[in-house]
Amino acid sequence: MADKKRCDLHTHSNFSDGTYTPTELVKKAKSLNISALALTDHNTTAGLKEFMEAGKKYDLITVPGCEFSTEFKGKEVHMVGLFFSEKYWAEVDDFLELMHLAKRNSNIRMIENLQKRGYDVSFEEAMALTDGSGFNRAHVARLLLAKGYVESVKQAFDTLLKDGNGIYSPARKITSIAAIRFIKTFRATAIMAHPLLNLTYNEMLEFLPEAKEAGLDAIETRYTEFDEEMTNTAESLIRKFDLLPSGGSDFHGDAKPGIHLGTGRGKLFVPYEYYEDLKARSFYEE
Repeated sequence: MADKKRCDLHTHSNFSDGTYTPTELVKKAKSLNISALALTDHNTTAGLKEFMEAGKKYDLITVPGCEFSTEFKGKEVHMVGLFFSEKYWAEVDDFLELMHLAKRNSNIRMIENLQKRGYDVSFEEAMALTDGSGFNRAHVARLLLAKGYVESVKQAFDTLLKDGNGIYSPARKITSIAAIRFIKTFRATAIMAHPLLNLTYNEMLEFLPEAKEAGLDAIETRYTEFDEEMTNTAESLIRKFDLLPSGGSDFHGDAKPGIHLGTGRGKLFVPYEYYEDLKARSFYEE
C-alpha cells in the first residue's frame, strides 16, 4: 500500500488533549506523505484557523473538523463532524459552550476531589497543559504523572480517575442523535467515531437506524484500536445501513505513546478515497 495515497481523518492537537500544535500536525503529516489530514479536536474549533493556514503554507489538504462527546442511552459515543466551512466555526463553538460549562464544573469537582484526598494538584496547573478553553481527564492524568502520583497516564485512568471511583464524574452530554442533526445543520459530514469500542454490535443495530434517519453519513471502519475482526464487522454495518467508511489514527502525540500519525500502531491505512467520498457528502466551502 506504500504507493497508494492515504489520509488520516481523526487527529487531535494541543487545543484539546493532544500534544502537537496544529502546525506541527500539518508538518508531520507532510513529512509522512499523508495526502489529506483532518483536525478533530474534542468539542472545540479553536485550533482550526492555525490548522487551515498551516495546510496552505505546507501545501497539504486539511479538513476542518470537530469531535463531539455525546451519549446514547447512557453510553458515551463520539461523533465527528468533518468539512465545517469557516463561516460556521463560531456557531459551532456557541453550540458547544453549554457542554463546556458542564465540563468545567466536572473538572472543578475532579480537582477538588483530588485535593480532598491529599493530592497536590490545582485547576491552574491542569489548564497550563492545554492551549484550549479547558482541560479534561487526560490533562489531569498527565499532571498526576508529572508529579509522580502515577507511573503512566493509563494507570491514572485505571485507578484514580476511573469512572465510579469517586473523583471523576462525567459531565452531562448532548445526545448522539442531536449531535448528528447539528452537524448536518451546518452542511458538514457526520461520522460515528470508533464504533464497537463504545457500543456492542447489538447496540449498533439499535443505534444506526435512528442515526441514519438523523443524517449520519459514515462510521469509522479503519481505526488504530481495531483488529481485523472489528474492521470486518464495521464494514458489514456500513453495507447493511448504506453508510460510508471513514478512518483515522486518533493521534494525540505524546499523550498516547505508540499511536503514530497516519499509521496508528503501524498497520493502519486509510485510503485517500475516503476523504473524497466524505467531502462529497458535505456542502463544504473552502
